[in-house]
Amino acid sequence: MAFAAALVFLVVEPASAAAPHRIISLSPTATESLFAIGAGKQVVAVDDQSDYPKRAPRTSLSGYTPNVEAIAGYHPDLVVLSGNPNDVVSGLRKLGIRVLLQPAARNLSEAYAEISRLGVVTGHTKSANALVRRMKTAIAKSLKSVPKLRLSVYHELDPTYYSATSQTFIGRIYKLFGLRNIADAADSTASGYPQLSGEYILSQNPGLIVLADTRCCGQSAATVANRPGWGGIAAVRNHRVVGIDDSVASRWGPRVVNLVQAVAKALKRRG
Repeated sequence: MAFAAALVFLVVEPASAAAPHRIISLSPTATESLFAIGAGKQVVAVDDQSDYPKRAPRTSLSGYTPNVEAIAGYHPDLVVLSGNPNDVVSGLRKLGIRVLLQPAARNLSEAYAEISRLGVVTGHTKSANALVRRMKTAIAKSLKSVPKLRLSVYHELDPTYYSATSQTFIGRIYKLFGLRNIADAADSTASGYPQLSGEYILSQNPGLIVLADTRCCGQSAATVANRPGWGGIAAVRNHRVVGIDDSVASRWGPRVVNLVQAVAKALKRRG
């Protein structure tokens, strides 16, 4: 957290600068947060992966392979990124363009801090802080509503069984529910995102399956139940297979509340 915070404060100068009016977001999470805190009217362009909200001005700009000249063509007074590929931060700063770097959050505390920082930088401090309070309240309510269950969870990133461990942002969300993540024991390289085997998943018999490949790959409770041998998995038998929009499952912005609520709803289903 200290490193991420240092980056944020390093690249946004001066701290007393006027609120920006031509913001470019090259981070889908930041795009969601900007509109959620009321800064949407200040946003002139977002990257090609920013698909929410629909009214965001989506362009061909890329956050993965950013082009300084293409970005500068929009005459931004603030650019928000989640990474620094090709040392784009230095390139933009040489042109006198303010940059806010907000790396992928590792936990909810970091996610809240990034939303609050966006509020400060864009002139929406009060609404950003109010959003964080609403998120905290909603998440606490969902966690409190779930009965104490000793279940394991399998988080599916794609149909080839890539998953996410408890060391990832999404994995830490499951830990809040007290769930045991079956990917933890299989992460031999400590990548956080191991590829499991079908046999391993069957042997672990997860009590909850969360599908983060519904949009990209058409996966659903029905497709999971039709996989050879999967019909007997506890999560399938007890109707605890939940599909989450791919973008919700991969971001750390305001819609993390939707994810928590969906998991809570699935856990409350009677087996």
